[in-house]
Amino acid sequence: MIDGDVLERVLSAATRRGAAFAEVFAEDRRSTGFSFDEGRVDQVTSGRDRGAGVRVVVGDTTGYAHTADLSEASLIAAAEAAAEAAGVGDGAARVIALDGSGPRRHPVGEVRVDPRSIPKDARVDLLRAADDAARAYDPQVVQVSAGVADSRRRILVANTDGLHATDEVTRVLFRVNVVADADGGKQTGYQSMGRTIGWEAFDEYDVAAMGSDAARQAVVKLRARPAPTGAMPVVIARGTGGVLFHEACGHGLEADHIAKDASVYAGRMGELVASELVTLVDNGSMAGEWGALGIDDEGHPTQHNVLIQDGILVDYMWDHLRARDAGRAPSGNGRRESYDCLPMVRMTNTYVLAGPHDPDEIVAATDHGVYIAELGGGSVNTATGDFVFGMREAYLIENGRITEPLREGNLIGNGPQVLADIDMLAGDFAMGSPGTCGKDGQGVPVGDGQPTLRVSSMTVGGTAA
Repeated sequence: MIDGDVLERVLSAATRRGAAFAEVFAEDRRSTGFSFDEGRVDQVTSGRDRGAGVRVVVGDTTGYAHTADLSEASLIAAAEAAAEAAGVGDGAARVIALDGSGPRRHPVGEVRVDPRSIPKDARVDLLRAADDAARAYDPQVVQVSAGVADSRRRILVANTDGLHATDEVTRVLFRVNVVADADGGKQTGYQSMGRTIGWEAFDEYDVAAMGSDAARQAVVKLRARPAPTGAMPVVIARGTGGVLFHEACGHGLEADHIAKDASVYAGRMGELVASELVTLVDNGSMAGEWGALGIDDEGHPTQHNVLIQDGILVDYMWDHLRARDAGRAPSGNGRRESYDCLPMVRMTNTYVLAGPHDPDEIVAATDHGVYIAELGGGSVNTATGDFVFGMREAYLIENGRITEPLREGNLIGNGPQVLADIDMLAGDFAMGSPGTCGKDGQGVPVGDGQPTLRVSSMTVGGTAA
């Protein structure tokens, strides 16, 4: 996107006023989306976003400027504006030399079928297959909507440490939403898949089966009873509970929250913070997963980062600036939504490793409780760890058996307490559905996962008397 000699001149301009660190981040993103509603194509979208940002850091002060114009003149103007925003300068020039071998690329996966080669009719066929399957499942299905999208994101990062790296990530996404109606009572079902690969993802996933499963979820909830209320054991099915760990403890392990003392995990390195069954990992190098990246948005390779090992807090997630201040290497967790945003510490693919138990054994060992087949969205206070999550699909556990379906309710708890109260963990690990993590107004793709597990006591917020 930008020649190496131009990058060197831009970085020199960025440090002309005395800055110790400067960085250029350039991005070229293309996306396409098709929406299908009530048996017809409802919307087709496509877009391209291209530009660059220049960051200048002086002590604890950061200046940032961005431009959609990748000409040298515009980039130098952005560099000078960022340097001025950083608020220092003695007019001295600094010569920046990038690695003369050219940018290094760190591919995280292989794209076998470029989505740009897929015609419109083939995309519509996928949507129609999910729609047909959902409607055929049960006559109580009254509404189906589906969508398929793909994106290709190319980035380039260069900085005054001599780093010069590029990456290209292709993602495909499919989702289907179903509404079922019986005697005026409506319930919804939802399924989705997202992969950081090409169109070959649809060789792995059966979109008709996804449509049927979303319909099943909606129809089952038509006969569901109100969820109970109170503290009880909760069993969470594999894959779906990863979002709980993302929200309830993942954000609290991001180094910017730690530096601000805005996390319940601040100052607890080396302490037992979870059940000894729990090992929590963040791993951006998982080829094909939704949160996979070759490099983060500061140019550092992503990696397998163990955060909690056998219940003990062993590390946080780091971006460049927080790692520099701590005198350690970045962990590949500096991420940004777009070239017009500053990077910050973010998760990639966050998950709990498999444990020693059998999933059927976990249910059988639970006399009375709730089985969560699929969690919904949630929120957390990182300073306290308190959270609330919806239950998209849940069932009652009675005498060690999964019995009646439950209407949607909430799970209410505290992240550190839930980590401590995990008393059974199965060996059936799976990643969950694709997600978008929001933080400080920015959203980035993330993945999460976990094996089937039991929390010995959680508060269920239902409506049953």
